[in-house]
Amino acid sequence: MESLNQTDSLPLYESFYSLQGEGCHSGKAAFFIRLGGCDVCCDFCDSKSTWNAKRSSLTPVSEIVDNVLQAGADTVIVTGGEPTVHNLEPLCRLLKENNLACFLETSGNHHITGEWDWICLSPKLNSPPLAENLQRANELKVIIKHPADLEWAEENAALTDACLLFLQAEWSVHEKITPYIIDYIKQNTQWILSVQMHKYIGIE
Repeated sequence: MESLNQTDSLPLYESFYSLQGEGCHSGKAAFFIRLGGCDVCCDFCDSKSTWNAKRSSLTPVSEIVDNVLQAGADTVIVTGGEPTVHNLEPLCRLLKENNLACFLETSGNHHITGEWDWICLSPKLNSPPLAENLQRANELKVIIKHPADLEWAEENAALTDACLLFLQAEWSVHEKITPYIIDYIKQNTQWILSVQMHKYIGIE
């Protein structure tokens, strides 16, 4: 997929200051930068309106970072869509110049640009991650919609290096699939349960 960004601009779908709702940093305050554009388009995506980058506003990186600083955040999470369809180097560089921690949420299906303090990789079966990205991931978070997805989780985990491993129920079937995940984790204790806390407490 060809990125629509210019050297110093990115298609910004939305940005907001909230708490991380899932995974390793669940409960941590963070400023979210959600970029438009995605070529993964998984069926259970809860941000389908971000897929077309033309629906986002092409925004100067300097303006994006100014919004972070005005919010008083010390940690930024760049998400999407699929943020790695864009060149993230200018954004990372300016965030780092302002002493902000940079976290990335990605499916890992494109080369990752920029310098990151934490990479959460959530692999999608219809657009598998690059091996190089699995090696870089700090956190592997696999979405489980069917019990058979646990095999996909293990395939990806085998390619990571000293990475935290999380299993998370797909929200539309979370009541049904969570018991399977719990039982699996009891037998495979390298895995950790991720719960979408933000959906329970009603925050973004």
